[in-house]
Amino acid sequence: MGPVLAGVLQLLALIGALALAHIPLGNYMARVYSADRHWRIEKWIYRCVGANPDTQMRWPAYLRGVLAFSAVSVLFLYLLQRLQGVLPLSLGFKAIDPDQAFNTAVSFVTNTNWQSYYGEQAMGHVVQTAGLAVQNFVSASVGIAVAVALVRGFARSRTGELGNFWSDMVRGVTRILLPGAFVAAIVLVACGVIQNFSGIHEVGQFMGGSQQWNGGAVASQEAIKELGTNGGGYFNANSAHPFENPTPFTNLFEIFLLLVIPFSLTRTFGVMVGSVKQGYAILATMATIWVGFVALMMWTEFAHHGPALQIAGGAMEGKEVRFGVGSSSIFAVSTTLTSTGAVDSFHSSFTGLGGGITLLGMMLGEIAPGGTGSGLYGMLVMAIIAVFIAGLMVGRTPEYLGRKIGTREIKLAACYILVTPALVLVFTAAAMALPTPAHSMTNSGAHGFSEILYAYTSAANNNGSAFAGLNADTQWFNTTLGLAMVLGRFLPMVFVLALAGSLAEQQPVPVTAGTLRTEKPLFTGLLVGAILVITGLTYFPALALGPLAEGLAS
Repeated sequence: MGPVLAGVLQLLALIGALALAHIPLGNYMARVYSADRHWRIEKWIYRCVGANPDTQMRWPAYLRGVLAFSAVSVLFLYLLQRLQGVLPLSLGFKAIDPDQAFNTAVSFVTNTNWQSYYGEQAMGHVVQTAGLAVQNFVSASVGIAVAVALVRGFARSRTGELGNFWSDMVRGVTRILLPGAFVAAIVLVACGVIQNFSGIHEVGQFMGGSQQWNGGAVASQEAIKELGTNGGGYFNANSAHPFENPTPFTNLFEIFLLLVIPFSLTRTFGVMVGSVKQGYAILATMATIWVGFVALMMWTEFAHHGPALQIAGGAMEGKEVRFGVGSSSIFAVSTTLTSTGAVDSFHSSFTGLGGGITLLGMMLGEIAPGGTGSGLYGMLVMAIIAVFIAGLMVGRTPEYLGRKIGTREIKLAACYILVTPALVLVFTAAAMALPTPAHSMTNSGAHGFSEILYAYTSAANNNGSAFAGLNADTQWFNTTLGLAMVLGRFLPMVFVLALAGSLAEQQPVPVTAGTLRTEKPLFTGLLVGAILVITGLTYFPALALGPLAEGLAS
């Protein structure tokens, strides 16, 4: 079997698995966020935090819950890292430096999981499990909660109430992420991923010296890392490390995990608004972009230019031999079109155009299918923009799901789509203009610029993957990337929740002959086009200086 055919068959198997999980998982999540009863363990959690789960919140109260919980989480994780030297099971590692502790705390709380450190050489078992792994659960659940609040904004009328943040967040952890991660961890352990609290030990002699490895609760963290679209690896090599991802099957299984909730949330959306066809329209948009990007990535990486690539069957630099070009391409596209950030290959070693595809995937806003929750609410905001554009074309007040898209709604949607590009471009320009940040680049020219652009794109979009050629463990990058993560996570949430509150206050508009049918393929095509045009107009000059220049020169 040739490498191209193997890659295509893996893609088809992945699509089949996602299709089988879509309806049952989507329906289950809709029931989770619509149920009236609370589990006993959930009631205990509510008593501990002093929250009343039955209190309905308007959008300012919902937002205060999100921000307060996230602020406490950042403080707890920061202190845990700073005190690592006196904690048990620290493996002898010292406390994390202040700037790096800030960067890491912000990174995991914002669901970014950017890492400027070597996991196996910096973090002990307590920080990894009680700190980082816990945030993998709760940060993912916060994203789903905000998405559900926006869906309620479409589903409810003549009320500003969006549900209860504490109830939504806790249910996301106890009823969705914990059970899913538990099953996934068992599968990973059965396939060879390690799960222990082993200390540091030597594994053999290499070139006259010894090599040391430490164990860890890797399978449990790997499961939620992918299922919650987090991405932070237990080891520096992330999902390219054999302890995290030992076989081609586990590689495909991990891709499935990072895609299954974001794709299934479109079914949840359709069920909760009372029209599954609307969910299918959003799903079709996400799937079209994802499949298109995978096909384009495979084409660029399988292109045989020169005898070395012909012998290897594609561009194998920076890729694991046990995965090959096809599986690595699927992983790279999936991790950058979601907010996962996990990698099973070095994106810096991809072809010039291949690296550009990973960049563009994040620049779209990671909405195809996006992160847990963030992908859905990002796509719904883009749907509002597309409806507005359609309304301008025909001279009619735009409507979406029975809600008029007026001045307030379009201003909030516009702010949402502008804030992340502003963060990316401003921080990238500052890093390139100042003398010190440029010293962190491994490469010069277009590829070096791509390293900087990729870093801030990854941070502001809460992705977390790296181009692998940038030394980001400096005070400048730890601080500025941390700021990009905070602003890139919570400013969009402000606009999303304000938009949800505005929609929930409206009275539904009846469907007429002139209403745009947003469940039809025509709207799906319009939405795909709007996404690509808006992203292209925003980022094309930056892409032209980096990956496009490199790709055309090669």
